[in-house]
Order: sequence, then structure tokens, then C-alpha cells
Amino acid sequence: MYPAVCLVRAITQYIVPYRPVLRRSYQTGMTRSSIAAPEKINEEVSKLLALKARLTSENGVDGEEGAQQKFTLKTPKGTRDYNPQHMALRLSVLDKIVTVFKRHGAETIDTPIFELKEVLTGKYGEDSKLIYDLADQGGELLSLRYDLTVPFARYLAMSKITNIKRYHIAKVYRRDNPAMTKGRYREFYQCDFDIAGLYDPMIPEAECMRVVYEILNSLQLGKFVIKVNHRLLLDGIFEACGVPIEMFRSICSAVDKLDKLTWEEVRSEMVNEKNLDGDIADKIGEYVRQSGKVELVEKLMEDQNLLGKSKTAKEGLEAMKLFFRYIDLYDLTEYVSFDLSLARGLDYYTGVIYEAVLLGDEKGEAVGSIAGGGRYDNLVGMFDPKHKNVPCVGVSIGVERIFSVLEAKLASDHQKIRTTEVQVYVASAQKNLTEERMKLCKEFWDAGIKAEQPYKKNPKLLVQLQHCEDMGIPWAIILGESEIQRGVVKLRNVTSRQEIEIARNAIAQELKNRLEST
Repeated sequence: MYPAVCLVRAITQYIVPYRPVLRRSYQTGMTRSSIAAPEKINEEVSKLLALKARLTSENGVDGEEGAQQKFTLKTPKGTRDYNPQHMALRLSVLDKIVTVFKRHGAETIDTPIFELKEVLTGKYGEDSKLIYDLADQGGELLSLRYDLTVPFARYLAMSKITNIKRYHIAKVYRRDNPAMTKGRYREFYQCDFDIAGLYDPMIPEAECMRVVYEILNSLQLGKFVIKVNHRLLLDGIFEACGVPIEMFRSICSAVDKLDKLTWEEVRSEMVNEKNLDGDIADKIGEYVRQSGKVELVEKLMEDQNLLGKSKTAKEGLEAMKLFFRYIDLYDLTEYVSFDLSLARGLDYYTGVIYEAVLLGDEKGEAVGSIAGGGRYDNLVGMFDPKHKNVPCVGVSIGVERIFSVLEAKLASDHQKIRTTEVQVYVASAQKNLTEERMKLCKEFWDAGIKAEQPYKKNPKLLVQLQHCEDMGIPWAIILGESEIQRGVVKLRNVTSRQEIEIARNAIAQELKNRLEST
């Protein structure tokens, strides 16, 4: 019935106002083949109005309201709501991440969720098709930000900043096919850490690796590996194998899929979709399927076919050798793998690239990439009027996948997470003690203690104590007329259920002491 209401509404909205116009058009000499007679129009409109009235009567609501009630309540595709348990977990994770960022001297910034479309265009290679464009609302063509790196580069160029170590935690948007169970959404948070400035080679890169290690280690997510590669080495491999220079980025994007596809599938894409010669693809395959540590760097440095044909490859290998020396000083060698299949298809990377991957365990499958980044020395110059570059290197933490892993872990272990930080609950054992509870809450709040009370005048004591257990509140104060007359209150340990009497005028300090000692 609702589609019919919509039809009636549409016709009455757009046809009825034009009846006088139609009548005048008819009177000016238009033929009956081009427009119906006024009598016929009036007759049909009357029928539709009668139908509208009947449908309105049957539904007991206005046609517009009835149509509005028909829609399905759901979140948009690729998005989700977060209940208090989810948010408590997320805030805990973000707090640990920010602690690491601050430990390394980073300061934070924020940028708009949308940018001028021209700012984002051409920065993401084949992924540019995933950018959300917005309707023109005032003479500017805008798009939702795809990541936090390009807005950061725009911010540096616009603000004339040449040195900064910053972190940024905010939502980004991608018109991707979501995989909700794996933490891949269309709206999601990114946590970025970047070092901008002209510094000696590989020192900032090594610190970014240390930041990733400290974050993943603090979150206790299980075994992980940080894959690293160098864009110059990839370009050198393509050059030595005979890939035309104009196809470098396209072939790089294909290689980047080796973590999800087999070599045969990637080769097929190179040859059949991107028209690369099959022999060249096979030569590329001999390199990009290798992985290891510093020993692989040394092996490739002895490869005359590679170094003899590409100075770019030699430069990349020299950089990787220095990189491994520095990460060894940070005790990271066992966590890092030199992986030639790592390509990261974004066009703006110019040097070291890296990606952290959770390995999973015998109980479940590997989760995949949960952090990634690299060096991008030319991005800021794209926005600067004088094309002045600011060298940058950074890492982005994929917190949505981290949340998914931790949520699944809590669910499998049947663990419940606290959603509030209340430290004491002010309860009453008898009626008409509301004002006494309010006075005590005020004292606790003044002392910086997180406290709450029931919002009923005469609550049941068992209900109040059960609330403390359900919410994980560690302490409860129980007020009664007898205790008030004697100038004391009962302090109850919710977990052990043990109670002691404390002087009323000393309870705030006593509770602070107990909270500080736990």
C-alpha cells in the first residue's frame, strides 16, 4: 500500500498545480494528440485523490508518515554501531596507542574529514576509485578523506612546516567492499604516526618500526611479523627485468596482491590484464617470491644481473642494509622480514615500505595486515606552490582489525569488560535517605572519586548491590538510619562482600587511600 501512497503523493504534488496551465494550453490550440482534455485530466486526478483518501483512512496515518514508517532500520553498508562494551575496549586500545606515540615525542593535530577533491586525486593509484565524492554544496568539489597521510601533507605545505613529529587519530572513508568480520569497513579509524623533516637515512624509519613493535606488544595480540621492502629496489627489479617505465606503478599494484593471491593469479593479471610480456613476468616472479632477513640483502647485492642493470636497485639494497643495522640496535630483528613481494600500491611511497601482519595461532586463521606505512618524500611538494619537498616517513595502525581481534578474543574467553569507571556506589538500606546519599556523592566528587547513586528515593538494597556486581564497581557505601545517628557508614568490598564501619567524616580520605593502594 505504501508505494501507492507515494504514487498518489507524487501525482497530487506535481500534476494538480498544473491543471490551470494544462487548461490554458488546451485553449491556445494544442491538439488532442499532444494533451488530454481538461475534463479528462480532472476526472483522473479526482480518482487518484479518492484513492489517496481511502489509503489514508485504512492506514490511520498521513500518506507521508506511512511511507516513512516503511523503511528498515539499519546502519549504512560498511559501518556499525558501537555499544558501551565496544567503546570501553576501543578507548582502552587507543589509550595504549597514544601512550606509545607520546613516549616517542609526538604531538597531535586534526584536519577536516573532507578535502578538496583535487587534493586527493591522483595520490592513491588504482585505489583512487574508492574515494567518496560529495555533491557540490557551494562551488567546491569535495571528497571524504581516504587516509590521514595526504591531508597531513597538505597541512604541512599549507602551514609552511618543515619539521614535526605528529600523531593523528581520526575516521577515514573508503568506498570499498566491506568485510565486517575482518575489520574492513567503509568508515573506520586510523592511527597515524609520522616524522617530517630532513634527517639522516634510516634513523626515522627504524624508530617507526620500534613504535609498531611497542604498540603490538602492549596490546598482546599474539605473534606478528613486520614485512619490509624498498620502493627503489622494486623499481630496480622492474627495470632489470625489462618492465617499461610507464608500467612500473601498474605492475607494482599487481605485486602488492601477493599476500592475498597466488603467484599464478598475479602473473595472469600482469600478462592478461596489463599486457606485460610473459617472460618479463616470470623474471619478476623469481625475485618477488623471496623473503628473509639481512642475509637476503647480502645475497641480492651479489646478484650481478640485478645490480649490473640497475643502479636504483643497488641504492635500495644499500638502504636496506643500513636499516637492518639500526633495527638490530632496537632489538627488532626477530620481528622483521625482508619481503620482496611487499609493494603497497599507493603511488606516493618513495623509499622503505612496511606492513605488520598478525600471524594467528593454531586456533584460528591469520588476521592479515594491521599496520603499514613507509617513506613519502615527494608528497608535500605536490601541494607546495614552489614544489618544495618535506621528507616524511610514517606508519598507520589498523585499529579496526585490532578491535575485531580483541573483541573475538574476549567473546571466546567469556570475558566481560567494564563500561564505566565508577569507583564507589552510594547505596541506602532504608527509605528516605536520598539527601544523605546526595551529600555523600558530592563529597566524593569534590575529592576526585568517581561515584554514583541510585536515582530512586527508596531503592531495594539487594538491587543496588547487584548493580555493583554487574557493573564491576569495586566499593559500595551503605547508609542506614542507625549508622547516620552514630556518625559512621558501612564500606563494603563488592568482590569479597566484607563490610567495615568507617567514621562518616573520614570516609572520603579512607576510600582514596584504598583506591590508591590497589
